[in-house]
Amino acid sequence: MKTTKVKTISKPKKTSAAGKPIKKKNVAPGIYVPSEEEIREKAREIYYERISRGEHGTAETDWREAEQILKG
Repeated sequence: MKTTKVKTISKPKKTSAAGKPIKKKNVAPGIYVPSEEEIREKAREIYYERISRGEHGTAETDWREAEQILKG
């Protein structure tokens, strides 16, 4: 009787909304790292404040400012 090897199926890799694999960051204990959702919400706040003041800007600058604020 001939035996066959069974291929195991690995779990799919986690990906970001852009389809890129999510890499785990090496973070020292006690350092706060905001989630993508937290950054997105803060960037949205920054956007609405900027628009209400009539200032020009981009989504990218709003995102970067949100990251800086949340990371401290």
